[in-house]
Amino acid sequence: MKAILKMRSWQLVGVVAFVWHFALVDWLWLHLLADSLLPVIFLLIALLSLSGLCKNYKQRAENQIQFWAVFSLCIPVGWHAGVFFSEWLGLEMFRAYFARGGLAMFFMTGLVWVIWGVEKYAQRIEIARREKFNLENVLQRKRTNRKNTDLKIWNPLDPHAWYYGEKSPRLNQSLNGFVSYTVLFCLICMILSQFQGCTQFYDLPAGGGENQAVQQVVKVQKIIRKKFILNPYSAINYNTPELDDVKLELNEVTAHRYTKMGFGEGEGAGFAGGTSNGVVGFVRLEYPGGDWNQDFGIGGDMNMLLKYAELTGQKIDKKTKAYSAAQLKTFDGVRCPPLVYVTGQRNISLGNNDVKILQEYLNDKHGMIFGDNGGSRHFHHQFLSMMQRILPEVRPVRIPTDDPIHTRPYQIVRVPYVAPHGGEEALGWFKDGRWVAYYHPGDIGDAWADGHAGVSQEIWANCYRLGVNIMSYAHIEHAKWRLAQKQSGGDE
Repeated sequence: MKAILKMRSWQLVGVVAFVWHFALVDWLWLHLLADSLLPVIFLLIALLSLSGLCKNYKQRAENQIQFWAVFSLCIPVGWHAGVFFSEWLGLEMFRAYFARGGLAMFFMTGLVWVIWGVEKYAQRIEIARREKFNLENVLQRKRTNRKNTDLKIWNPLDPHAWYYGEKSPRLNQSLNGFVSYTVLFCLICMILSQFQGCTQFYDLPAGGGENQAVQQVVKVQKIIRKKFILNPYSAINYNTPELDDVKLELNEVTAHRYTKMGFGEGEGAGFAGGTSNGVVGFVRLEYPGGDWNQDFGIGGDMNMLLKYAELTGQKIDKKTKAYSAAQLKTFDGVRCPPLVYVTGQRNISLGNNDVKILQEYLNDKHGMIFGDNGGSRHFHHQFLSMMQRILPEVRPVRIPTDDPIHTRPYQIVRVPYVAPHGGEEALGWFKDGRWVAYYHPGDIGDAWADGHAGVSQEIWANCYRLGVNIMSYAHIEHAKWRLAQKQSGGDE
């Protein structure tokens, strides 16, 4: 501690900045540090930054520039700390707000410094020019050739540069700085968004099981209440109950308590070829243009994931995840998420590169898309249009109720829905012997959420079962494909 206190301020800032950048890179890509260590590092760095800001705030009268410089450095620290702790605590909505709000604040901070720097440098040029100005120099310029006085100034930091014009040159200089900074900022963001980082892996839980229909058995328990023997000649009037007052208690028992659910041979419910650290996760697509995060995380997706663990006995992830198309590309060619959930009620804006990534995900990585209409007929058309771009050669068809995806492990007699925003029938895209996309037209995600959107228990229970069917189908198909890739040498 004494050594830390003896360090100069710039040395301490350098050490903190190095630790912060290393923790940031490890959190996003490397994953070398323990999960319990990262929160401690981010918390300590945030507290140190806040302490430095408070110290400079008290001394701001002595050095305003130093205070605002420290304030600017604290913005990315607070930004990343907010995003990290929101994700760590499972507050996905706040994570999205911190991510976008922090980026906007970072942009504005840089813009202010650019405008300030340009203005300060322009003032220095003006002062230097005024110091050289005197009457003798003016008379000398009039005597010289006109060509020498018409030399153009190209320095963009000089307000007298020829391209700023003679009318409002300082305003034009500021506008030029704003436009140049904005274009450069957007260009850097685009380049960083394409940076893939380290390869990610999605491992299935080890084990085995059978993909068979669950037999739902209803046990009837007869409870006979007490019988009363009354004197019919009594002067007291009784409300005589029926002699055979019987209550039937229906207990539903599902066969999954006795059947190991999964695929292949192995101990415990899981998948052949899986790993001891593998888990089943719930992944949704983060896309621009709409409300992709509807019912995201705790109280929504996580409810479905917990129900999946309850009904299958398989190990699940601690939290649900969201990836953009670019982030989805970072996954290994074989060990990638088997299922991606897409929902919303507004626009789905995907670039050509995003469409190409999703095409590779479905065709080359054996993935599957689970679409869910979150609340509008508009989203119905948006999802169909998206799939038309991704799979132009495949047409959507109605998925019959006797299809395996509707019968295993649970029998779905009729597609359950909260509201028929896109109809009452499930649509599917079938290719290479399997369903590569499933579209639910009636907001199944709302039935998973806390409160179940006010629908009856029968509807939301069937919505959970349908979710289990689709997740199980995608993971089993992917497990089969992984084994085939391994046997053919494609996993090496």
